[in-house]
Amino acid sequence: MKRCLSIMAVTTLLFTSCKKNDYKKILHDPTLYSRTVFELNGVVMGNNFSPPVASRNYAYASIAGYEVIAAGYPAKYKSLVGQLNGFKSVAQPAAGDSIDYEYASILAFCNVGQAVTFPEGSLKDYTDSLHQLAVTHGMAADMIDKSEKYAKEVASSILKWSKGDKYLQTRSAPKFAVNDSSWRWIPTPPGYFEAVEPHWGEIRTLVMQNAQEYSVPPPPQFNVTDKNSTYYKDMMLSKNTIDSLTDEQTHIADFWDDNPQKMNVSGHVMFITKKFSPPGHWLSIVGIGAEKVNADFGTTVCAYAKTAIALFDGFIESWAAKYKYKTVRPETVIDKYIGRDWRPHLQTPPFPEYTCGHCTISAAAAEALTSVLGDNVAFTDTSELAYGIKNMSFKSFRDAAQVTATSRFYGGIHFHNSCVVSSRFGTAVGDTIVAKLVMKK
Repeated sequence: MKRCLSIMAVTTLLFTSCKKNDYKKILHDPTLYSRTVFELNGVVMGNNFSPPVASRNYAYASIAGYEVIAAGYPAKYKSLVGQLNGFKSVAQPAAGDSIDYEYASILAFCNVGQAVTFPEGSLKDYTDSLHQLAVTHGMAADMIDKSEKYAKEVASSILKWSKGDKYLQTRSAPKFAVNDSSWRWIPTPPGYFEAVEPHWGEIRTLVMQNAQEYSVPPPPQFNVTDKNSTYYKDMMLSKNTIDSLTDEQTHIADFWDDNPQKMNVSGHVMFITKKFSPPGHWLSIVGIGAEKVNADFGTTVCAYAKTAIALFDGFIESWAAKYKYKTVRPETVIDKYIGRDWRPHLQTPPFPEYTCGHCTISAAAAEALTSVLGDNVAFTDTSELAYGIKNMSFKSFRDAAQVTATSRFYGGIHFHNSCVVSSRFGTAVGDTIVAKLVMKK
C-alpha cells in the first residue's frame, strides 16, 4: 500500500536528501511511524503467528511507542501506567537529557515488537537504517545516544510487564481435545489443523477486568432435524447464500479474508500463502485513517496504541467464548447433514465458530479508532491490493467494521447469528476501552 513502505523506503531517504539538520522533518513524519508498524507486520506475517498472538506483538509494541510520547509531551498525553492491568511503572527520562521523543518512540516500538514473541534482531536492519537516518540528517550524537538509550529503557519496562500476562504459561497448556459430539468443533479441511490458542481466554486483559466481563449468551441450540429450529434456518441460510454469492459479496468476503496461513492443495503438492492477519489489516487502516485526517505524530502514535489495545482485548473476549461453547463450523455440519463435499467460499480457520473473532476485534478497533481520529472519516482501504484484491471504500471506521462482520457470513465460515452477536460484544469491548482510557489530554 502507498503509505506502508518497507525498509527500502527508509533507506532511500538516505540517498535522496543531502540536506543536513533536517532530522525533524524526516523522523517526526507520522508516515515513518506507520511504515515502522508495517515493518513489524511483515515480520509477524513471516513468522506465521496466529491472529491472537499477532495482536500481542502489536499491543505491547504500540504501548511502548505511546509511552515515549507521553513522557516527552506530558501536557498533551497521559501515561497508561495505572490504567492498564498490571502496568505499574515505566522508565522515565533523566532530567536534562536531550531526547528526540519521536525517534525514541519509533525505536521503542521496534525494540518491543521484535522481542515480545520472537528472538530479538528481527528488526535490526530496520533500526540500523533509522539510526543512519538520524546521523545523516544532522541529529547530534549526544541526542542520538540519549534517545536510543531511553527507547531501550522504556522497552525494558514494557517487556518486563508483558511477562506477567500468562502467555508463557499457555505455551505448555493442554491442547484442545477433539471428540465426535455433533455440535462440537472438529478440524476442517484441507489442513485439518489443531485448534489455535485454546487457552487465550486466560491471557491477562489490558483494559477489561477479565475475559468474562461480558456475559456472552449461548448460540442457538444445535438442531439439524427440526427445519423450524433457529439452528437449522441459520445453517440453510449459510448454505444457500454461499451457493449463490454475487460478485459484490464475493469481493467483500475476499477483501476481509485476512487468513495468515491459507493452505493450498494442488494434487500431491501442499503450500501455504501468507497475507495480513485481521489485526494487521486493522493497523493498516489506522495508518490510512491517520493520513486521511492529517494527524500529527503524537495523534498517530495514540491511534495505533488505542486500536492495538482494543484488538488485544477483543481477541481475549472472543476466544474465551469460543472455547466455552466449542461450536462446530458451518463447513462441518453442512457437509455432514445437507450436502457432501460442501465447502465455504473462504477457507475455514482452525478454531471454534462461536463467537466470530474478526467480527469482535473489528468492532472493538472501530470504536477505539473513531475515538482518536473522529467519526465519519471516509477512506479507501488499499491494504489488500498487494494480494491482488481491489480496493474497498468505506464511509467510516464503523462502516468498515460492519462490512467485516458481513464478510465472515459471505465467506461461509460463520453463521449469521454469530456475526451479529460478535459485533455487538466487540463494540462493548471498544466502548469500555474508550470510556476507561485517558490518553490525549
